[in-house]
Amino acid sequence: MKKDSFSSSSILLLLVFLFLIGNPLSALYSNANHPSHFDQTRPGSIRGVVTDITTGECIPFAPIYIKIGEKIIKSVTTNMEGEYMINPVEPGKYDLYCLYVGYADYIARGVIIEADMPRIENIRMTVSSAVLQEIAIVWEAPLIDGTKTAKRVSGEEVMNMAVRDINAIAAPTAGVTSSEETDVRGSRATTSIYFIDGVRVSGNIHPQDQNRAKAGNESYEGLTENAFQEALSLPYSTFAIDVDAASYSNSRRFLKRGQLQTKDAVRIEEFINYFQYDYSDPTGKHPFSVHTELSDCPWNKSNRLLHIGIQGKRMEQEALPPSNLVFLIDVSGSMSSMDKLPLLKSAFSMLLNKLNAEDRIAIVVYAGAAGLVLPSTSCDKKEVISQALNSLNAGGSTAGGAGIQLAYQVAEENKIKGGNNRIILATDGDFNVGISSSQELTQMIEVKRESGIYLSVLGFGTGNYKDAQMEKLANHGNGNFNYIDNMLEAEKVLINEMGGTLVTIAKDVKIQMEFNPAVVKEYRLIGFENRMLEKKDFEDDRKDAGELGAGHSVTALYEIVLFQSSEEGEESSTTRYQSTVLNSKALKADEIGMVHFRYKKPDGGKSILLEQAIENQPIALEASSNNFRFSAAVAEFGLLIKDSEYKEDANYEELIGLAKGARGEDPFGYRAEFIRLAEVAQGLQLVGYQD
Repeated sequence: MKKDSFSSSSILLLLVFLFLIGNPLSALYSNANHPSHFDQTRPGSIRGVVTDITTGECIPFAPIYIKIGEKIIKSVTTNMEGEYMINPVEPGKYDLYCLYVGYADYIARGVIIEADMPRIENIRMTVSSAVLQEIAIVWEAPLIDGTKTAKRVSGEEVMNMAVRDINAIAAPTAGVTSSEETDVRGSRATTSIYFIDGVRVSGNIHPQDQNRAKAGNESYEGLTENAFQEALSLPYSTFAIDVDAASYSNSRRFLKRGQLQTKDAVRIEEFINYFQYDYSDPTGKHPFSVHTELSDCPWNKSNRLLHIGIQGKRMEQEALPPSNLVFLIDVSGSMSSMDKLPLLKSAFSMLLNKLNAEDRIAIVVYAGAAGLVLPSTSCDKKEVISQALNSLNAGGSTAGGAGIQLAYQVAEENKIKGGNNRIILATDGDFNVGISSSQELTQMIEVKRESGIYLSVLGFGTGNYKDAQMEKLANHGNGNFNYIDNMLEAEKVLINEMGGTLVTIAKDVKIQMEFNPAVVKEYRLIGFENRMLEKKDFEDDRKDAGELGAGHSVTALYEIVLFQSSEEGEESSTTRYQSTVLNSKALKADEIGMVHFRYKKPDGGKSILLEQAIENQPIALEASSNNFRFSAAVAEFGLLIKDSEYKEDANYEELIGLAKGARGEDPFGYRAEFIRLAEVAQGLQLVGYQD
């Protein structure tokens, strides 16, 4: 019996010994920080379920990604059941991240993926609160002219202090009074939250300084909202299309941190056009189709909402023309943080992997001076391009103007006839050396765009983000402007919408709405404030307007006041020097008006006209399309967080319900994320957040 037992034990020990010497598992653990020690020939995978730690409910559309050091390797989103799978994954040691709006960041470090082995990593998310990471006491000192200034007299050291001890930090001097008290140990501030010189502070700040303070050194262009116009005296409304989406993703960044953004950061048309809509493809000779719909206005039941949508021709990646791209990358010192240059490199690496062999890439960088890191190189040499990209490091001041000049020079030298010739500028927008004013830069870009080389802009980072500067550059460069706050946004802009980002199918696209004063009393265009044109600009082919990319859609909304059945529309209007009389067609036609479009072919100089009448046949809101209801919900959300004077009866409960009922197909989870953002914003308002 002992002999048999000894024999069995010996065989077992022998098998274990043979397994260990033949299997690199022991080396795997002893060299866990060096993925190169893993068997790279047989990939593994990682999967799991993401749930709310309190309720146990699954969390759909949560972004998951794995990293090695600063480099993001792969990213996915959870499905409707909260499940995710990243497959295949090269064996190695990774950090696993799940960052989702309204929840504390989940980070699991040192997750080991073995060859041929599925790793199960279930994630339980904790609801976050607006915890103050830095607290400062702000004092207000009246100046001679009656204004007040904010002064930070203490910082992080007050985190553990009782409220009653705050005033002991610094005795107020004559004429100085303390700001409203803040519970420094509570989960939420009871006063406004601001940034001054990049430091988070709480307290009362003079209104003139509020936008600057909340965004640190970030800059936004203050825009006056479009007002209601009388249709009889001003029947024409003219504007250039806008397919930028930077305002929405930037605002999402604020909400993820438990803040409502500065009002100037909100451009409602960019919120609406962040989303793709289910418009039918064009079938005629024009590169886009036109769709209109009239229904009730959710936030003002006595008014109507007119929805105008255009859909650009979609193109498969294989059908895209060859690209001559110049990556113009800001490597100045301000780009060193994780949400800037490291994220930027990962985003461009993702795009590189999707490009074809006939595409070309050059890399120009700028800091204290501009330089050519990589001459125009065919994408059949992706390793060479990747090495050049990954070698970039941040440091120095920002000679953005010189960088743009060099990028255009490189793009012109390698121009592809009939191809997509484009500069993609990636920056936080801080230009402080050389040509730096918006006027100088845009004038230079306006000249360059005539050669057929377009400029798109990707914004990154926080703190000194220059939104207004970057939007102007993209607008004048015949390109798009997007804000990249994570890899999922990079995937949306550079992969899922690559055709629209890289390929222009129509340029100088203008919309002119001509309202029928016999039916329409007043109207208001929602958003597009910095895209408005004069009536005469519509037929002026010298006037620059917006560009439409392959697969892009553009949606515009008008709030309309119709004459009630008990009212009669005015047939004429007389002033001291002129009279306006409606013609018989206006009086007989049951039309809201006529929408006119003008556009040029990408290489054309003469515009093409397209017109479509809009009948006065409103349908009930509940019977309207998903396109109508979802865009209306997004507009209502924009009115609320902008605190618009035209928000009327807008409320979060209604818009969230409207969006949920109109989500439709949502393959990438963008609409589900919007609903979550609206819920976060609603929560901030409910707890008394002060803007």
